[in-house]
Amino acid sequence: MIHQLRIYEIFEHNREAFLERFDAHSARIMARHGFTLLATWETRTPRRREFVYLLAWPDEAAMDAGWAAFLADPEWIEVKRATREAHGRLVGEIEDRVLVPVGDAPLHRAT
Repeated sequence: MIHQLRIYEIFEHNREAFLERFDAHSARIMARHGFTLLATWETRTPRRREFVYLLAWPDEAAMDAGWAAFLADPEWIEVKRATREAHGRLVGEIEDRVLVPVGDAPLHRAT
């Protein structure tokens, strides 16, 4: 099992539109393509506001296949086009990190 950490720069003026798109569309379409969404967060640095989420994958091949399918999904392409047309660009810089386990520390889930 690997995890993927995604960090998106989001903008104050259309933050709500981004969050609505993620909740109403992105997460659902991702699930259809094998994504396991573990958690989402919002954070702020001195430089920007960020939306962060953590995914679980069985391996890197599944991650690559899932992303390829998601990005080619006709529904996602249309949702992205429509929200960009209505609200402008919703995401700035994107950081992507694959987290590979090391050591014996267990992964705990909040209850």
